[in-house]
Amino acid sequence: MSRLVAAGRTAGLIGAWVGVATAGAAVGFAAERYAMGRSLKKDDPYADEPFGSLRGAARTVTTDDGVDLHVEVDEAPDARDAPTLVFCHGFALTTDAWHFQRRDLRGTARLVFWDQRGHGRSGPLPDDGELSFRRLGADLGQVLDEVVPKGPIVLIGHSMGGMTLQALAEDRPELFGKRVVAVALIATSGQKLDVSGLGLPGYLGRLAGRAAPAAVSILARKPELVERGRKMGSDLAYVLTRRYAFAEGGSPKLVEFTAIMNAAVPIDVVARFFPLFGELDAAGAIPVLSKIPVLVIGGERDQMTPVQHGRDLADALVDVEYIEATDAGHMVLLERHEVVTDALRTLIDRTRRGGRPRRLSSRIASVRRRRSKEDER
Repeated sequence: MSRLVAAGRTAGLIGAWVGVATAGAAVGFAAERYAMGRSLKKDDPYADEPFGSLRGAARTVTTDDGVDLHVEVDEAPDARDAPTLVFCHGFALTTDAWHFQRRDLRGTARLVFWDQRGHGRSGPLPDDGELSFRRLGADLGQVLDEVVPKGPIVLIGHSMGGMTLQALAEDRPELFGKRVVAVALIATSGQKLDVSGLGLPGYLGRLAGRAAPAAVSILARKPELVERGRKMGSDLAYVLTRRYAFAEGGSPKLVEFTAIMNAAVPIDVVARFFPLFGELDAAGAIPVLSKIPVLVIGGERDQMTPVQHGRDLADALVDVEYIEATDAGHMVLLERHEVVTDALRTLIDRTRRGGRPRRLSSRIASVRRRRSKEDER
């Protein structure tokens, strides 16, 4: 029995590392374990923010391989001249990751949110079905076909969501320039990620890199064992979420919110998605995206998708605005939500005004009050 528990603990911690390295937030989380007895800082500006409370008109899109995708639509009857905004969330997250953008853009345009397969309220992964970025891009295409059958579209993707919309560009280039009039790529990449060390430093990274293939195999075959280990490692996972998904000194409530979303993702989903990030190659999307305005946003301290990958995307595009938040990590859409939302407003305005292609680049910093020793106590 002791060996079984030890194996569960080890597998659970490996599962947490895998999720952190590929998604930007720890998946080894049992929400009730850290919520009890973990007090938020008194000066946390988001302590009372009602995360997860925003809902829209629910729809179901059934894919050609039988997966029911959960879709929500926020209508905007008074914004008929605006494009429909379609939001694609990242790995181990849900539509709720767009909380601030949804809150602040409601009424200005028709908003569409959807949970990727295996995530949130969408159906589980088929046991023997294909899983690839091309498959995810096809899912997005079916959402567009059924929920946004006409009118201009702006696609907005964070992390894996950005990879998904690049896959759609490669597979259905005819949509871009005619239906899809602009794209936003946030904390994402068009090239494979280095998952060999699972984001860990030094010896731990080398050890994790050697263990990764076996770990993924274990995760896929023994999800019930790993779930036990995840619960044992929940406190460690909280620390990893803060360290790897956010810049130093960020809001505890944002870390908590991210972790709650992660906790809902089954470990077998983590296991099956993990290899995709080490195989990513979306070079074929660049000529397609170069036909339209693109917004690229990176977090300078992003340890999941290196900020250089965002810079590379921007350098390769023709009509692009690149924004780098100097004090944000992978979850820049939460941590610097005002920067992301303002940039989206500018992008939407450009779709209305048109104009010649342009290249803009900026680095945006915010001033945070330094925490005193008394605060930390």
